Amino acid sequence: MKFPKPQTLKHIASILNCSFVGSNDFPVLGMNEIHVVTPGDIVFVDHPKYYDKALNSAATIVLINKKVDCPEGKALLISDDPFRDFNILTAHFKPFVPSSVGIDASAKIGQGTQLQPQVFVGPNVQIGNQCLIHANVTILGDTIIGDRVVIGSGTVIGGDAFYYKNRPDGFDQLLSGGRVVIENDVHIGTGCTIDRGVTGDTTIGAGSKLDNQIQVGHDTIIGKKCLIASQTGIAGCCVLEDEVTLWGQVGTNSGITIGAKAVIMGQTGVTKSVAGGKTYFGTPIQESRTKLKEMAALRQLPNLLQKWKEK
Repeated sequence: MKFPKPQTLKHIASILNCSFVGSNDFPVLGMNEIHVVTPGDIVFVDHPKYYDKALNSAATIVLINKKVDCPEGKALLISDDPFRDFNILTAHFKPFVPSSVGIDASAKIGQGTQLQPQVFVGPNVQIGNQCLIHANVTILGDTIIGDRVVIGSGTVIGGDAFYYKNRPDGFDQLLSGGRVVIENDVHIGTGCTIDRGVTGDTTIGAGSKLDNQIQVGHDTIIGKKCLIASQTGIAGCCVLEDEVTLWGQVGTNSGITIGAKAVIMGQTGVTKSVAGGKTYFGTPIQESRTKLKEMAALRQLPNLLQKWKEK
């Protein structure tokens, strides 16, 4: 998430009421999670296990809970609770904007686009040309939708990320300030939920087709011409490269990559990243031929045991 205009390190520190390491006018351009940071971004880290990863990332400002040696060309924001302060910055630069009408006045709707009854379109939404949005669809703020997109009834686009910190008094939610971006010629079925990015974009590539009752987690990137069947759950921060097929009831771990043109058979648990151009099945995931051969061999086990007993 980039800020509307460049900020300075001193100003950001004043918002958080924290100390800092670096020049007062050190430029701060935005804030992002570590997997999408670019120079000028703030990244937060609150566990020593991840200090090196954050300090050596592309981010040039590190919001951290301990004063450490600052890498050359970077700056530090020293906080007793980086998670809390990251939320403070999200709320400051991307505050929740309520809407009291079905179609927010700031939304932009393209030519030939049809909105069926009870559609909600939130602030700063952009919908392209010749789209069809069926009844009772909810499109929350900052969503970007291309041309010729079809969205089925009851689908919710742009819900908050499922991202929590476990504290002694309960779970603390990381605020979502990102977007959903849906490219041209995407079809999304009924009853789907597509979560916004925490600071970046959840993206569905051009020409992809999603069946009914599919969950897409925050910051996930679905490539072009992917085919995803019903009751599939895709966790946050996943990458599906172009022309991936997921059949029904597939579930994934977070942060995995599925290579281009891979086919994942029904009820598979994608527990790790897999290469493209192959077919996979089972939990934990394996190439389908290997898995099916193993299952066929297991079916022979009772006969083999009986023969062994008869010897």
